[in-house]
Order: sequence, then C-alpha cells, then structure tokens
Amino acid sequence: MEEEKETKQNDQNTLENQPNSQPTTLSKNASKKLLKQQKWEAKKAEKKAQMKEQKKKEGERKRKEWEDKLSSCASEEERLKLIESRRELRKERMGKRAEEKEEKTQRLRKAKESGQNIVIDLEFADLMTNIEIRSLVQQIIYCYAVNGRCASPGHLWLTGCRGEMENQLQRLPGFDKWSIEKESQSYIEALQDQKENLVYLTADSETVLDELDLKKIYIVGGLVDRNRWKGLTMKKANEQGIRTAKLPISSYLKMSSSQVLTVNQVVEILLKFVETKDWKTSFFQVIPQRKRGETDPEELERVDREELEDENEPSEKKRQCDEVSSTQQN
Repeated sequence: MEEEKETKQNDQNTLENQPNSQPTTLSKNASKKLLKQQKWEAKKAEKKAQMKEQKKKEGERKRKEWEDKLSSCASEEERLKLIESRRELRKERMGKRAEEKEEKTQRLRKAKESGQNIVIDLEFADLMTNIEIRSLVQQIIYCYAVNGRCASPGHLWLTGCRGEMENQLQRLPGFDKWSIEKESQSYIEALQDQKENLVYLTADSETVLDELDLKKIYIVGGLVDRNRWKGLTMKKANEQGIRTAKLPISSYLKMSSSQVLTVNQVVEILLKFVETKDWKTSFFQVIPQRKRGETDPEELERVDREELEDENEPSEKKRQCDEVSSTQQN
C-alpha cells in the first residue's frame, strides 16, 4: 500500500515538473506591458554599456593627459613638483570628503533623536514582481541618498523588511551600515506603543495634510504598481484603525495624470516641506514637469528656468544614488 502511494506521489511530482505543453496565452494588455518592459530592459542595458565605455574612454583620456604633462617637464625637479602637487590636491579632496561624511553622520544621528519620522511600509512585496521589487529598491536608495543630503534629514524606517524584499536590499553593498531603521516586523508591531501617532499617507484619504507634526509618524506604502491595487493602502489603514491623510497636491497644481506618486517622490516632498515649510515649493521641486497639468504660468516659467539651469549640472538623482554606493560607511 505504501509502495503504491509512493509511486502515485512520484508520478504526480513528475507531471508537475514537466513543462506545460500548452503555454499560457497572455492578454493584449499583458503582452504590451511585457514588450514594453523588455524594451526598457534592453535600453537600460545598452545605456549602461555606453556609460561604461564612456567612463573607460574618459579614464584613458585623463591618464594620457597626465602622462603628457609629466613628459613635458623640463627637469626631474619640475616633474617631482608636479607629482607632489597632484598628491596634495588628492589629499585635500579626500579630507574634504571625510569632513562632509562626518557632517552627514552627525546630521543623521541627530535625526534619530529629533527628526521627522517617515516609515516606508514594505509589506506589499508579495504583491509585486521581481522587477517591481527591484524598482522599489532603487527608490529606497534614492530616498536614503536625498535624506543624507538634507540639512535637516528625517528619521527613516523600513518596516516589514523580510523575504524577497530583504534579499534584494541585502545585496546592496554596505546596506547593513546604512543609518536607517530596519525592521522585519510591521510598523504596527515595531511602533505599537505609538499607534495613536501613526498616519498612513494615501491618495484615497479624505483628510488633507496641511502641516507636518514632529510627533506623528508618516507611513508611505512601498507599492510600485498601485493601479493594480487601488485603495489597498487605505483599506489596510482602516482595518488597523490608524489615521490617514493625503498630500495637498490639488490645492497647488493640477496633475496631468493621477495623484499617485512614487515612494521616493513622496519621501522627498516630505523632506522638502520640513526644509521650506512650503507645499507649493516642495511639489514643484520634486514632481516631474511631465506629470504637472495646468499650473500658474509665472510659477511654471520660474521652475522651468531652474530646471534648464540644472541641465548643465550632473543628474542630481544619479549623483545622489552614486553617492550612496561610494559612501556606504554611513
């Protein structure tokens, strides 16, 4: 009897492990989405390869330039002076970086005691694909980078950090040294003694957030494709009996699409408001122009002028994310 049962089980396992002879047919929308994602991945890989090649050429150019400088020296003494000058310059640059790093460490340390608490809720990982989880990880990297550059940074939390979400984050070089709270527990469990101060930020709330309260702990839902899960964060907050609120976006600008923003955009808006105490300035500095609809012409002209000036500088987002990768000691 046992042998027969074991044989049936083995046959069942064999059937389950066999490839499906009739592949699942994707819907038209799903096919479009998959094709779009594949094109995006290909374009991203191509851009990464181009940037790598460009970086290599730039390194070779600088190396040749340096060798030409050395060979143009009239004497050995002049050559040694040039080498020493370069060493001093590098030493000065490294000293400045170390000073900035220490200042950043002090700011983040102070934020733990008196900064605005902002929680990123990571309990939705099981609803997202691996690609969406990777996208959320990139947004978290940006949140951390932006916060570290703030004069008055917030106290950032990652709650519900477990499973595939935790695995993806742990792959980041130096993630364990980030000055950020990492909790495998949900925010309800980790902050159970402050439940009355929890405020879930969701576009579905009827309560408009006019001011930030240092006593409150604002929660941002870590969910990438919200269109698939409309009302999910609102429902979760209601079931847990905690307050909700939404950013006063409609009071200052008309979005060209929905008012749903990415995690990093919401976090950066909160940090900008802590700094400026002005929602309008915060929205215009963070929300991309492509997402803005009808706005005040003078204000739009001013913001566009600032964005045009910024085009001559390295991408702020890329620079900040690169900064996280190169200064993981914080």
